[in-house]
Amino acid sequence: MRAFDYSRADSPDQAVATHREGEAAAYLAGGTNLLDMVKIDVMQPDRMVDVNRLDLKRIEQLDDGRVRIGALVTNTDLARDERIMKDYPVLSEALLSGASTQLRNKATTAGNVMQRVRCPYFRDGVSPCNKREPGSGCAAIGGYNRSVHAVLGTSDKCIATHPSDMCVAMAAIGATVHVRGPDGEREIDFLDFHLLPGDTPWQEHALKENELITHVTLEAPIRDSRSGYLKLRDRESYQFALASSAVIVALEGNTIREARIALGGVGTKPWRAKEAEQALKGQPANEQSFQKAADIVMRDATPYEHNAFKIPLGKQAVIRNLTTRTA
Repeated sequence: MRAFDYSRADSPDQAVATHREGEAAAYLAGGTNLLDMVKIDVMQPDRMVDVNRLDLKRIEQLDDGRVRIGALVTNTDLARDERIMKDYPVLSEALLSGASTQLRNKATTAGNVMQRVRCPYFRDGVSPCNKREPGSGCAAIGGYNRSVHAVLGTSDKCIATHPSDMCVAMAAIGATVHVRGPDGEREIDFLDFHLLPGDTPWQEHALKENELITHVTLEAPIRDSRSGYLKLRDRESYQFALASSAVIVALEGNTIREARIALGGVGTKPWRAKEAEQALKGQPANEQSFQKAADIVMRDATPYEHNAFKIPLGKQAVIRNLTTRTA
């Protein structure tokens, strides 16, 4: 591990100011992903700004029905919060499906949003990887690309999947990321926060230089809705998704009034399926409707040598989850 400077911030403004002093600074909260990246020399910060003292550990109900989550709320506290379990069960289920209890106790909301990909070619430090070394190529495209590689949102520069379960649920719910930086505060729509790789896969998010995530605000829950998270993986625990789905459905009788669908494990970012959602509105809650929606979701998928199975698996993640929530 390389040497770096360490400082502890007592306010968001101090954190931002201290971060600006480093040429390659990083904010440190739970550190469950960051420290891994530093140890294997994939990330090389010259300064760590510890933000754990900041007053960003609360979950607050807002007057308009939305819920504001502090950046430092742990995954465990968020998953077990009574309001989240009641109004956003899809989020609680997604969080509890990820990592281990020990990691969830340390991992934070903002850290989960910012976690890096698990592509082995990104992490090994020697293979061509445009995320790690822009312009070097993508070893995954011609290499072994089964489990943590995408079929949606890919480019000829990168095919790594976004690893978060929590972010898939938030994409389905609808959310806003609140940030503070040298130019003050601003808001970013959650669906615009994570970027497609395109020609610049090293640009993974919409944060500007030195900006710090302070909160994530969830949209108000959909009236009379049911929601849930389904994660399909090689083994039941401690494994990233091969395909997952977060769905929210509201019915009037047996007719779908509103639907939200997001997928994980198959996309280069948390994948919101708005066209499929529109196709479900006003349709009967049955297998034919769900199959049509699943076909729409995966219509533009691009398979690679070892992950073509993710296309039918992604469809099944949608169909099974919708069937469960409308039964």
